[in-house]
Amino acid sequence: MTAPTILLHDSLNDPLAELWFAEPAGFTELPLDALLPAPDSAAVDDLRAAAAPLLYSAPDDLARQQFIAHIAKAQQTLAALRDVGMVYCAVGLHRDDVEETDTGGHRLLFSFLTISWCGSNVAPRGVTAARAVTSAEGHDHVDFLDLPCGPAALSERLLRPSGSPGLVPQPLLQVQAHLPHPDCRRLAVLTLSTTAVARRGEYRVILRQIAETVRFERPEEIGAWTSSA
Repeated sequence: MTAPTILLHDSLNDPLAELWFAEPAGFTELPLDALLPAPDSAAVDDLRAAAAPLLYSAPDDLARQQFIAHIAKAQQTLAALRDVGMVYCAVGLHRDDVEETDTGGHRLLFSFLTISWCGSNVAPRGVTAARAVTSAEGHDHVDFLDLPCGPAALSERLLRPSGSPGLVPQPLLQVQAHLPHPDCRRLAVLTLSTTAVARRGEYRVILRQIAETVRFERPEEIGAWTSSA
């Protein structure tokens, strides 16, 4: 068996990066700068050029308008998340190896990974991790961890958003890792969200694996890391 190929992200050498991490296969990063270009910038033209083939392939004007509306809604969501501290996001796509469909195949499971910075009162890092999961309601299945990057808290939240008329709202599982920064003034929050609530154990394992790779200083063995934020 040959060793797996490790792809290194260009951001690993970003002098402004504040944390480094690795993520398992199945995740695709969403380029925030490309999807949320500044008005009148060259990036706006780049985004239009990238979307043009999809618009031209639409069967009619209605399909094109629906596509544009979906893109606009996604941009609004990403902008709102970035405004509250999100610095990285990726879409996860994995095959459900536990349960087969009626046709004998395996369904695809979707998830959304984000990394955000949150300010905190100056305190020992273990105290900050504990406060992150006790100061707000809804945190369940809490574990306090001692990771290579320092003390951390892992928790789950089950959200039940209101749905559109006539649609049954799907519960949303959020598995979160709260990682206080060594400066004791902020913490990185890793959130893995999915509607596949029945696979909460598997997603908890995935997020913990990612959290275990986080470093707040550029790692010497850079080949073990795939990205930074």
